Amino acid sequence: MVDALTTTIQTASLVLAVWCLVSSFRGKPMLVPHLVGIAVLEVLLLVQLVVSITLMADGHRPADTPTFVSYLATAVLAPVACAVWGFTERSRWGPAVIAFACLVLPVLMVRLEQIWNPLVV
Repeated sequence: MVDALTTTIQTASLVLAVWCLVSSFRGKPMLVPHLVGIAVLEVLLLVQLVVSITLMADGHRPADTPTFVSYLATAVLAPVACAVWGFTERSRWGPAVIAFACLVLPVLMVRLEQIWNPLVV
């Protein structure tokens, strides 16, 4: 996996989480700019998906492929699912749902890195 891409995803996700939490605390519903932020994050996640598939096709395999693929699928699908949920929730809790997804993504990225590059003990 590409470390710079993972770090970029984590940073973008945390920035979007802070922005959505501020919107939620201010009592604002989810708006189109929030969706644009989620779309940018989703594009980064799709790039990560393509890079991971390409590396696996070239023969580089994670230590536990089924777990890696499930974490990767969760990372790609979670922002989309939360965006739909957040957009339909027209209260202040819409951005909070997005913030939750954006706080989960860095953890998923860390787990993907741990599975891809296991420590040799």
